[in-house]
Amino acid sequence: MFITLEGPEGSGKTSQIPLLADHIRALGHEVLLTREPGGTFIGDQIRNVLVSLENKALTPQAETLLFLAARAQLVREVIQPALARGVVVLSDRYADATLAYQGYGHGVDLDILRQLLSFATGGLQPNLKILLDIDVENGLRRKTDCGEWNRLDAYSIAFHKRVRDGYHSLVSTEPEKWVVIDAGRDRELVQADLRKTVETALKTHRSKPED
Repeated sequence: MFITLEGPEGSGKTSQIPLLADHIRALGHEVLLTREPGGTFIGDQIRNVLVSLENKALTPQAETLLFLAARAQLVREVIQPALARGVVVLSDRYADATLAYQGYGHGVDLDILRQLLSFATGGLQPNLKILLDIDVENGLRRKTDCGEWNRLDAYSIAFHKRVRDGYHSLVSTEPEKWVVIDAGRDRELVQADLRKTVETALKTHRSKPED
């Protein structure tokens, strides 16, 4: 089963995923954690380019293609082999991040992005998409307080609001594929909701005849 966590900056994905993975393992499943951009030797090198504050001149088009290159490597080197072994894959961001950030955030044509995403991923779609939703100002404040700040964080408030609105647009067009969780609450409450959501999805996935 392939599960992705998405959300605006500061939504807590990175800190929540390891705890969620431990819970899934306790349920008897093998779990693989990965992140975007990165997750492979090549992808991590691309990540360094994308997050570096020295690369503010990076254009939206170049940014998009770098994200897609890292994702293409991740899918074929890591995600597809793990899924073939029956492993539960948890990814910190995936294709919807490109639609939200480069599409809604930067204004790159969404139809073009979807074609590029299909090429980069080979059409691989998550079984479950979780949006950890948080107010933009609150999320960026969290990032600042944690001392984590990169090139993407440094975009304008208006950009980040477009990203958040973009995620909600994606949810509204495919509500059956998404679960939205309020990430502005205490982390324990968010984790509890994540566990309930994933437990339900795992049961449903396991009960399908084709599985």
